Amino acid sequence: GNVSVLLAMYNTKKKMSRMHLFIKHLSLADLVVAFFQVLPQLCWEITFRFYGPDFLCRIVKHLQVMGMFASTYMMVMMTLDRYIAICHPLKTLQQSTRRSYIMIISTWICSLVLSCSQYFIFSLSEIQNGSGVYDCWARFIEPWGARAYITWITVGIFLVPVVLLMMCYGFICHSIWKNIKYKKRKTTAGAASRNGLIGKNSVSSVTTISRAKLRTVKMTFVIVLAYIV
Repeated sequence: GNVSVLLAMYNTKKKMSRMHLFIKHLSLADLVVAFFQVLPQLCWEITFRFYGPDFLCRIVKHLQVMGMFASTYMMVMMTLDRYIAICHPLKTLQQSTRRSYIMIISTWICSLVLSCSQYFIFSLSEIQNGSGVYDCWARFIEPWGARAYITWITVGIFLVPVVLLMMCYGFICHSIWKNIKYKKRKTTAGAASRNGLIGKNSVSSVTTISRAKLRTVKMTFVIVLAYIV
């Protein structure tokens, strides 16, 4: 599915929009998860042990977590972009493409940095002293290390993104509700044009918001809902 999305975007002749740019990098992040999270785990289920050098063990574990961070926070950035477009439309006129690239690059860099702890936690270790059998295992100095690690992964990859997504969509829904309420008050197109500014930050009419921007909001919401479920 992600490969098909990337091929479709590669073959399109139209200029790539900000939404398409985020979907492209979200697909790339999902491919990282597929090739470095799902595939190695499937191989370990078949072989039962990790067969490879120590540096490969650490790199694979790093890429596994990096892919999850990148995929999760790319959705957060995509939702944040929709929040800016709906709630602060004036800002979309100020170097919006450059801002999107900054958001995407910062997501990849942060994912790379936040997952660097894998290099210090995982290594090719002997499962029991003197057994001669090695596997790619996590080693914690303190007894509470495993609990702290699981808590960090849960909070960083699931809880914090879910809270941010709920906040963004809360503001988006509130802004849409205000626009719908505004639209109901106007009975003619002339009245709507005379009152074209919806709030102090809007530059488009209610019709434009309802038809153009809400489509991308709905698409983003479906992607986020699929992630949460």
